[in-house]
Amino acid sequence: MASIKDVAAQAGVSVATVSRVLNSHPSVSAEARTRVLAAVDALGYRPNAVARSLRTAQTRTLGLVISDVLNPYFTELARFVEEEARALGYSVIIGNADERPELQDHHIRTLIDRRIDGLLVSPADGGSPLMREVSLSGTPMVFVDRWIPGIDVPVVRADGTGAVRDLVAHLHGLGHRRLAIIAGPAATTTGNERVEAFREALRELGLALPDAYIGQGDFQAASGRRATERFLALAEPPEVVFAADNLMALGALDAIRARGLRVPDDIALAAFDDIPWFVHTDPPITTVAQPTADLARAAVRALADLIEGRTPQSVTLPARLVVRRSCGQDATDQRSTR
Repeated sequence: MASIKDVAAQAGVSVATVSRVLNSHPSVSAEARTRVLAAVDALGYRPNAVARSLRTAQTRTLGLVISDVLNPYFTELARFVEEEARALGYSVIIGNADERPELQDHHIRTLIDRRIDGLLVSPADGGSPLMREVSLSGTPMVFVDRWIPGIDVPVVRADGTGAVRDLVAHLHGLGHRRLAIIAGPAATTTGNERVEAFREALRELGLALPDAYIGQGDFQAASGRRATERFLALAEPPEVVFAADNLMALGALDAIRARGLRVPDDIALAAFDDIPWFVHTDPPITTVAQPTADLARAAVRALADLIEGRTPQSVTLPARLVVRRSCGQDATDQRSTR
């Protein structure tokens, strides 16, 4: 591979001049800049990123720690994070926490050891002392999707309150009165927020949420299956199961079908977090959809602002209801676009 000395020889300039051109220094003449860039193209020269990072104290690399890479929502989020980071000149290293706080902390330590410029994190829970240490250390960090109260870093998230209210109103309009929820982990902000939004939406319509209609899940399919099996074994099972995450919804669907029941004829099903598969299930599943691409882009831009010395604000974007046929009627609502 060509070296910076080869470029200097080809362009007839000093190594220092080549370095100034590559770092966009204004002191280089237009003629010298043209010769250097022509030599770079002719030789196929690529600057050594490691050497550059030692000089600039930047690696142009971001760390992304997501809660579960097998969850299609986080897979999609990671894709859009990488896309936006690349557009801003950054590479991304991804760590999968698998909903395990200790694995999350392992990835964060590893990424910091590799001298990443900043961190995007979707916390696996709210009790990690390491996260607070990182925020106090001055490492640029942004929370995306989930956050930890009391840690002063920008948060980029979706607010599902309005969409959950729309969902409950939709279910009520279809005649459903016994509504159950499979909640996410109580240690996560999203787990708590979605249950409270559901409870409040029911309260506004004069409906209760009995303890028997709250299933405790962990954002994984097996927990959705277990919670739904318990619902179906009740003397008066619910008319609707709302899973607060897409994988738990798939687990719920497995449990319903294992009983020989049909959606929505015997029981309705809805989910938080839309995924492409939901339009292909029979019937297609009604969901609360988050603006995943917009969240990813906003999170990367906020982190880039921190790295470059600016002060970004937290961002909250609205989720929306996508009505399909899993709750008892055709998807004729204008909010349904997928």
